[in-house]
Amino acid sequence: MTLAVEESRIAEVVGSLSGKLLINGEWVDSASGQTFESLNPATEEVLASVARGAAEDVDRAVRAARAAFADDAVWRRMPHGQRGRIMHTLGDLILDHLEEFALLESLDNGKPFTVAKIADVPLAADLFHYMSGWATKIEGNTIPMSASDQDAYLGFTLREPVGVCGQIIPWNFPLLMAAWKIAPVLAAGCTTVLKPAEQTPLSALLLGELAMQAGLPPGVLNIVTGYGEAGAALAAHPDVDKVAFTGSTEVGKEIVKAAAGNLKKVTLELGGKSPNVVYADADLDKAIAGSANAIFFNQGECCVAGSRLYVEESVYDQVVEGVAEQARSIKLGNGLDPATTMGPLVSAEQFERVSGYLSSGKDDGAHIIGGDRVGDRGYFIAPAILTGTREDMKAVREEIFGPVVAAAPFSADSDILPTANNSPYGLGAGVFTRDISKAIRTAKRLRAGTVWVNTWNVFDAALPFGGYKESGWGREMGHAVFNNYLETKTVITDLS
Repeated sequence: MTLAVEESRIAEVVGSLSGKLLINGEWVDSASGQTFESLNPATEEVLASVARGAAEDVDRAVRAARAAFADDAVWRRMPHGQRGRIMHTLGDLILDHLEEFALLESLDNGKPFTVAKIADVPLAADLFHYMSGWATKIEGNTIPMSASDQDAYLGFTLREPVGVCGQIIPWNFPLLMAAWKIAPVLAAGCTTVLKPAEQTPLSALLLGELAMQAGLPPGVLNIVTGYGEAGAALAAHPDVDKVAFTGSTEVGKEIVKAAAGNLKKVTLELGGKSPNVVYADADLDKAIAGSANAIFFNQGECCVAGSRLYVEESVYDQVVEGVAEQARSIKLGNGLDPATTMGPLVSAEQFERVSGYLSSGKDDGAHIIGGDRVGDRGYFIAPAILTGTREDMKAVREEIFGPVVAAAPFSADSDILPTANNSPYGLGAGVFTRDISKAIRTAKRLRAGTVWVNTWNVFDAALPFGGYKESGWGREMGHAVFNNYLETKTVITDLS
């Protein structure tokens, strides 16, 4: 195997991280002194030792964030344009450290270094650049009043930061998810405590270091690494005004319960079981490539993965064989190998989860193309296609979060959309057809927060992203994200 970077460079980048908690602008040990190991899923070897934060550390971080949000604090007094410049500088610094971030994402998550370098890291920088412009564009309204003596009153609204935010992110896109959470918080003028996933804490540590270099005042961004106990403490903390979570629907429901203590505001970006509808009149080359990308990108560890593939029966065999051929062409391996196009699953737990769903599908009568374990070290599973599926199968109904797609045909004279919508999830969906009228009609009827037409996995910082049904509350990105982090205050003044 040829490495994309030299081993000495790997040691240098990983060794430069403190492995500590960022609280009030300082890198500190956890209160307990405990640490945990971050593993490389391609080799199962230890990458780094990281501080194991818990409730006491969360409390310290929240108190620092509250102090930084005080009326007389630097952050609250800072001109909005200066706040935006700090954010833009942080975006620049991310690009300056492109290779380091890509390396950390590959080592910690398993994804190919080349993919992280051209996708994850630039998109994270772009999010900070885009959101930095919003710092000066958060506006209220002057509203005409309908009272008979309307000239005697002036009514207007102010948009004000919600306060201290607790933010909990997953392991599938560690840096990008941190950017999705942190950037709008900063633009809105809030302060935050970020809890990265315990499987992938390393890129958040580098991001915290660069945020301080960019000029972010102490306490505005705090980072507490650790296990679920830290996330639970953050969601339940009485001095947190808002919690934002990205992860599984099951944990999202627990976040809602934890937030009830002080009725803190909650936004959730949760699981998915996204339907992908391929009509016979589609450009089949594009549909096959797009359908493969929909499920196999990022090892299938995407909440919006196109994991239910519905194909019009006249082209079903052709599309399934085409996707299977795409799967067979994927090169599994260590993410640092330039030839690798799919890395390992993130952890032993995730490997067992995906393997369990494959076994369940087989036991329920599905035929499985692929899905074998690859190698005897690392968490590698070959991409898989399930055919002969039924809607009541566990592997068809539940989110697998791996490179596994369930395929089924539908007849030309049937309405596939009730079946496509028959899911508790509603995060993403897709349609492939050359008929633009059919495409728009289908997109309108699909119950999902994002619908792709003749493509998949296209994102932009300006486009809102979020789910219907049990896929979550609220939206990430775009100007819609500020509904998560701003309060609206109405002011009425007597002018007489």
